[in-house]
Amino acid sequence: MTTTSSVSNWPDSVVSGLNSLLADNLALDVKTKNFHWHLSDSHFRDYHLLFDDQASQIFATTDVIAERVRKLGSQTLKSISQIARLQRIADNESDGIAARDMIAELLRDNQSLIAEMKTLHALCDETGDVATASLLENWIDEADGRAWFLLEAGQAR
Repeated sequence: MTTTSSVSNWPDSVVSGLNSLLADNLALDVKTKNFHWHLSDSHFRDYHLLFDDQASQIFATTDVIAERVRKLGSQTLKSISQIARLQRIADNESDGIAARDMIAELLRDNQSLIAEMKTLHALCDETGDVATASLLENWIDEADGRAWFLLEAGQAR
């Protein structure tokens, strides 16, 4: 017996939201790794490991997001330039950024990502896309956890 996906032709708004979320996750992963690589602080080891753990968690969602877009019968991101056009997470190419500023920026970025995912979740509810909504609930929880750790780390001074 051959089965096909029960999901096809979902509203472009859900697919568009997922592709933007994918671009933002990739941008946040690179920024988090950038900060991981360029960190210099008296709490170096703790922050270095924190940023690495968070980058790994963020990157782990990217394949799932892209595969969800494909399950919805659509195309996903294909290039760095497409990521750059869709990302809403700003890059940071600054030299010598202080650890506390890295933490504050990553906190804001994760909070922004949470807001985007909640908006997309509401759209999924409206369109009846329970599978994507379920994935988003897990990603929101993970981002809440990252934000919590960053908030606590930022207050450690």
